[in-house]
Amino acid sequence: MKNWQQLSRDFAQKHNLTHDPGVTALDLLSEFGEVAKELLKATDYGRHDPIDNPAIADELGDMLYSLCQLATAVNVDLDQALTAALVKYEARWQEKGHPGSH
Repeated sequence: MKNWQQLSRDFAQKHNLTHDPGVTALDLLSEFGEVAKELLKATDYGRHDPIDNPAIADELGDMLYSLCQLATAVNVDLDQALTAALVKYEARWQEKGHPGSH
């Protein structure tokens, strides 16, 4: 099976939806905002744990698509980037007891 980035790239090319990295980054930020909005609604603005909300999954899918498109636009392989990030976090965990950079 193809990975998410390849599926997104194929879809965008098929439908002429490729854009420059700046536009794609703004789209990703917009989708992130929509995820945040749905989380606020699902938690009644932090009053309780998120309730089942299919809109969150929908918006996360949109955000993932936008992330894949941004990575493609800047020639980053997301599988390699995630693998490198996990190796970095593991090294920090071993060294400092947490994965944070500080």
